[in-house]
Amino acid sequence: MTESIAPAPFTAIGQRTRLIEGDTKVTGRIRYVADLKIPGMAEARFVTSPHAHARIKAIDTSAATALPGVIAVVTAADLPNLPPTNRQRLLLARDRVIFVGQPVALVVAESNALAEDAVELVDVTYEPLPAVVTLDAALADDAPLVWPTGKPGEAEDAAAHGAAVGGDEASDTKASNIASRGEFTRGDPATAFAQAAFVIEKTFRLSAVHQSPLEPHACAVQVDPYSDQVTVWSSTQGPFMVRQQVAEILGLSDSDVRCLAMPVGGGFGAKGVLYDPLIALAARLIGRPVRLVLSRYEEMVAANPTPEGRIHLKLAANADGQFTALESEIAFNSGCYPGSPVGIALLITGSMYNIPNVHVVGLDVLSFKQSVGAYRAPGIPQSMFALESIVDEMAATLQIDPLELRLQNAAKQGDPLINGNPWPKMGMSEVLQALQAHPVWQNRAVARAAGRGVGLAVGGWLGGTGPASAACQLERDGKLHVQIGSVDISGTNTGFALIAAEAFGVTPDQIKIVNGDTNIPAFALNAGGSKITYTVGHAIVEAVTEVRKQTLAIVADLLEVAAEDLEIADGHVQVKGSPSTRIALSDVASRTMQFGGKIPPIIGHGRHAVTAQSPGFSAQLAEISVDQETGVVTIHNLVVAQDVGRALNPLVVEGQMMGGAMQGVGWGLYEGLVYDDYGQPLTASWMDYNVPNFTQAVESMETVIVEVPSDFGPYGAKGVGEPPVTPTAAAIGNAIKDAVGARMTQLPMTAPRVRAAMTGNGQ
Repeated sequence: MTESIAPAPFTAIGQRTRLIEGDTKVTGRIRYVADLKIPGMAEARFVTSPHAHARIKAIDTSAATALPGVIAVVTAADLPNLPPTNRQRLLLARDRVIFVGQPVALVVAESNALAEDAVELVDVTYEPLPAVVTLDAALADDAPLVWPTGKPGEAEDAAAHGAAVGGDEASDTKASNIASRGEFTRGDPATAFAQAAFVIEKTFRLSAVHQSPLEPHACAVQVDPYSDQVTVWSSTQGPFMVRQQVAEILGLSDSDVRCLAMPVGGGFGAKGVLYDPLIALAARLIGRPVRLVLSRYEEMVAANPTPEGRIHLKLAANADGQFTALESEIAFNSGCYPGSPVGIALLITGSMYNIPNVHVVGLDVLSFKQSVGAYRAPGIPQSMFALESIVDEMAATLQIDPLELRLQNAAKQGDPLINGNPWPKMGMSEVLQALQAHPVWQNRAVARAAGRGVGLAVGGWLGGTGPASAACQLERDGKLHVQIGSVDISGTNTGFALIAAEAFGVTPDQIKIVNGDTNIPAFALNAGGSKITYTVGHAIVEAVTEVRKQTLAIVADLLEVAAEDLEIADGHVQVKGSPSTRIALSDVASRTMQFGGKIPPIIGHGRHAVTAQSPGFSAQLAEISVDQETGVVTIHNLVVAQDVGRALNPLVVEGQMMGGAMQGVGWGLYEGLVYDDYGQPLTASWMDYNVPNFTQAVESMETVIVEVPSDFGPYGAKGVGEPPVTPTAAAIGNAIKDAVGARMTQLPMTAPRVRAAMTGNGQ
């Protein structure tokens, strides 16, 4: 259902519209990188490290290169000796390896099977070295250092996702595995805690989680031998990022590289730039197109999942339920390169509730594991699990309704974030209020009597910002061709068709969206951080509005009327009040494209840089039961309320809400990357890594769309992809506490952990 704060009269916006590309996906006609047929294309496979930390003594490629069909075996010696940075990392290991699965060599052969055979023939001699893989071990005083001679460049996780963080940040001057330390302080927390009537303090531990896209990372690269022009076909969320980094690695200008973003079979933040620059170097080296499609093992061990985490929280309140102080230390294990989203986690943790005294500290910690990347609201599912669990504990201590306690302390527009900036217009209270009268919440006493538990949690995302541009042309068939720079990864193209149709005055089927090519005259940042609709939508409105203005001006001259007396309806431009006096849009466009014509083509451009954020929030209810013998948790009802600003396409919005919440179920109950003490991954396939399946699905899921229109988004829209994953694990944890009285402090809340907590044997 939809709760609209300010209904508006739209013709296209708000219509339940099927995805433009839906038919090609369900019929199997869509083509991914793995389906490409490029003449002369070779296939690539990695030789990977079996050690978490080792010195490379020698690499013997002679047996592999002697195998018929093997074109080349590329090692670091064949590549530029680039220093490791946040964006480029080490293309191939040089001198030593620092995680299991790190690429050491790249075999290029006539077929994938031949390349796999040759991988087995590459003989690498290693000298194993000490390694630490857990947070606690990496932080020990005597821990071996991942980067003993200096840490790589800082990560750009916040910038990449459009979330401005700020705060005091510093690298540790003492040699350690702490890559950076962030800190925010407001008020006098020490005094506030000393004077507090009630204090709750707990430590939470969180496993690393993998994005698990159905399609692994994949790319193909062709280098023109005459012009050195490069074409990259990539399963990426950021084609302009791919273009930039491939150009930098090859020593070319951006204009020499073209990235064609192929349909993406799942990304969730993971698919920025990974191995595209390396494959570009290989293609130039052998003078032929080269393709790499990661195996599932490679995807699990070397494709940047979320960080392992440890969060210590301390919350104070007075007898009336007002929060008075908050302290937190968030430590994220970023693996072998800096880049965990600890800054964003600090910002949200310290700002969700209006607390006068706050001190939060974040540590980005290095270890001998694969580096981390973004995954849907990076850093927030973990931090909300901790924060919302301790808020529920405070509600129980104070004997105050948990929803009312949240409403009492919820941050509101104008309240300061922990970095000092004011909260923009926001819907945190509105999504909580949307659940107050819901039967699942109202009947929780009945559920409890039946052996079930009901849990509540809320989470949010600040929202992304950034520049974008678009171009639009009225074509001879009367359709609008809208060119944009973003990737269609979550139904955004369908939403853009609705935006363009609304702005011009036609039906969505008269809009053709052209995207995914860095050579078209349009730009967008990477598709992540819930910013694409929010940023690109503005540029589309500007471009389409310009086309509409030109179209009306042309018809006004032809009909000898004023432009303001015209309207667009049913594929025609007509005189208001006299619909028989009209000209078809196709006729108008044809007049601009004829030999000897005197009317120029109808083309519009839009460019916009959105600098103001529009936060999105989701509040969720989970009704669960726990098997007393096994600890297995069954979710009977999951209610997802979310402020979406304006639901451009409710069908897609609901899909995003459900999909995000189901990924939150994975966070909460099932998913977690496991390593042994030597850094060997124990969950390197879907046989061992537990992604929720149909047998573990929620029995009933309901979406509640709340609309608090943004002052800056197109037609009031906000990004919707990040918020729904943020509170789910916390809601489930609170429901477990309600059902069996055991507070879960570790993710995932697997059946053995729940059973152990129920029996008082820890988690």
